[in-house]
Amino acid sequence: MPKYAVGDVVKTRKTHPCGGDLWEVTRTGVDFRVKCLKCGRVLLLPRPKFEKSVKAVVQPATGVQGPLDQ
Repeated sequence: MPKYAVGDVVKTRKTHPCGGDLWEVTRTGVDFRVKCLKCGRVLLLPRPKFEKSVKAVVQPATGVQGPLDQ
């Protein structure tokens, strides 16, 4: 089972320059795309760097979408 899912809100160890530390996961896989919930900046991070920077999952995704649910 994957550790992170699209729609999860995660808290990072370091804060973003805007002051926010909450991010929404918008893509998973080899790379993770995350969106800052304070300023809206979108980052694409390699999986090892993303997993190292996450402190906790604050809010799990409400429903995990499969390829047929879109």
